[in-house]
Amino acid sequence: MTACAIETTAEDGDRDGTAVHPPAGFAITANGAYGARLAGSGDALYAERWTLDGPEPYAVPLPTDQPEEPDTRLLPLADGRVLVCRRVDGRRHTFSLLYPTGPGTGELRLGSVEAPGPERVELLPPSPDGICAYAMQAGPDSTTLWLVAGGAFGPERVAEIPGRCSGGVWLDRAGRILALDRRLGDGPVKAVAVDLERGGEVSPLLQITEASNDRLLLADPDSGLLLIRSDAPSPGHERLGWGVLGSLLPVRFPECLRLDDAAVTPFAIQPGQVLMPESCGVALRIDSAAGSWVGLWRPSGRRMHQVAAPPGWVAGAGAWSPEGILRLPCSTRELPCALAGLSVPEEPEPASEPEPGAVPCPGPEAGDGGEDARPRACRPVPLQQAPLTDRKPAG
Repeated sequence: MTACAIETTAEDGDRDGTAVHPPAGFAITANGAYGARLAGSGDALYAERWTLDGPEPYAVPLPTDQPEEPDTRLLPLADGRVLVCRRVDGRRHTFSLLYPTGPGTGELRLGSVEAPGPERVELLPPSPDGICAYAMQAGPDSTTLWLVAGGAFGPERVAEIPGRCSGGVWLDRAGRILALDRRLGDGPVKAVAVDLERGGEVSPLLQITEASNDRLLLADPDSGLLLIRSDAPSPGHERLGWGVLGSLLPVRFPECLRLDDAAVTPFAIQPGQVLMPESCGVALRIDSAAGSWVGLWRPSGRRMHQVAAPPGWVAGAGAWSPEGILRLPCSTRELPCALAGLSVPEEPEPASEPEPGAVPCPGPEAGDGGEDARPRACRPVPLQQAPLTDRKPAG
């Protein structure tokens, strides 16, 4: 996949009337080949598929007989079809696969899931296998996982998990182990691993302290790098940290990922860095009253590099190449389908004293960000204790 380089400045990112922001998010397949979003405006919304792995990105509109609602959710599959989740009559969620066919759009209806009362069915991130698609229905006391595409008979219930779950991060390349953030009763939120091949068997994943809220935001199966949000180092105030799956080292909470006047959210990790978690590039979305821009960081680095967002960036969307190029989908009136390419700047060798204005991060052997805030037992549960043993080989 070739990125279209777009030079940008802070002034470009703030230019009014340039960006064409979709009403919903932009989802990208695990292999980076396809993306999908809602396009259009007002009452004329439609699904749009982006092809991202060719010489140049291009978009294919997938309109149907009826316009889509703003809360319609989309998920691209590895074969180029797009899964659509629509809410009907306030409680029923229907699923269809859209695909281009000649001048029109083909639609394969898959069935529906009932969600009574305030419950809502949410699509989980694209499965690493590119074939299956899953949805999560969180009730007050339990959470149901559904296989909504890739099965034989439409939506299939695959697991019932005690507690109310949110989030959703894949931990392996086979699409078998899913991490969810779970709350039991009035207790804290803890990330757990769910084995979909064992009927939803649940194993502990994060346990930084007994009372802390420990959420998993992102994971990279190649390197084991985890991006975590937890209030363990400062109860009542969640911080962004990182750890390594199965490592005995503590979770670290770098100071450079804290901004007093902006929210920082990771959205992509560089793949392919086997056994090298500290070298992975991490892309972060930074949001403040002034707008949104991009943060670039490596766990081995001393700072988070802040970069103005390219014009028309679909904020929070992007994917890394194994070579370390971050590709950001962008849509403007002049360029409705484009990719901007960014990379993490090289850093000089660390000096004995921090450079003026730089906020150092703890290095790979450092603690969690301060002697007065050392959470105990702060490590992810090794996968040897989670259900990755005797895994069936990927087909």
